[in-house]
Amino acid sequence: MPITVSKTRDMLVDVARQLFARSGVDNTTMNDIAQASRKGRRTLYTYFKSKNEIYMAVVESELDSLYKTLLSVASKDMPADEKIITFIYTRLDAIKALVFRNGTLKATFFRDIWRVEKVRKNFDIRETEIIEGILNEGVAQGIFEMPDTHITAVVLHHAFKGLEVPYIRGLMGDNVSQRLQRKDNVMNLIFNGIKIKKN
Repeated sequence: MPITVSKTRDMLVDVARQLFARSGVDNTTMNDIAQASRKGRRTLYTYFKSKNEIYMAVVESELDSLYKTLLSVASKDMPADEKIITFIYTRLDAIKALVFRNGTLKATFFRDIWRVEKVRKNFDIRETEIIEGILNEGVAQGIFEMPDTHITAVVLHHAFKGLEVPYIRGLMGDNVSQRLQRKDNVMNLIFNGIKIKKN
């Protein structure tokens, strides 16, 4: 894709994201996006056939940004156990910020989770690969021990996804001490499990 084409498309996605955030997806028309972008309907329809298509592009661009954030955590020079906890909380904070930054998209995100889920498939695969890489580092460093890093990465990925909605809704602690206590619990669960270790 030539740079000018890519720039125009990115600009249209950003304009749509701002309109969706301000007015909601349902209350935004393709005409609104064309007017706000000052590009006209013909240009808009060159890139996107429908509002649903541009909404998907907005979600995809947000997930790409999240992926880059997670990659930067994975490339940090730190022990794998610290890295996985940093990864979890960076991820949860980034998703919470994404949802709140997009205002009324928040309601759509919760109501329309299955539509978002389709776009997330590719992101989920890439995220699981990052988690697996951190687990492999931990095994190599002698910090982790597990029979299969890939399966563990898949399970952890789904566990992290399951924490998203409660975290966004503020159910993971109302104040700093509660959040720290819950963070300690999450760390304990991941690193020690729930079964008593017999000597």
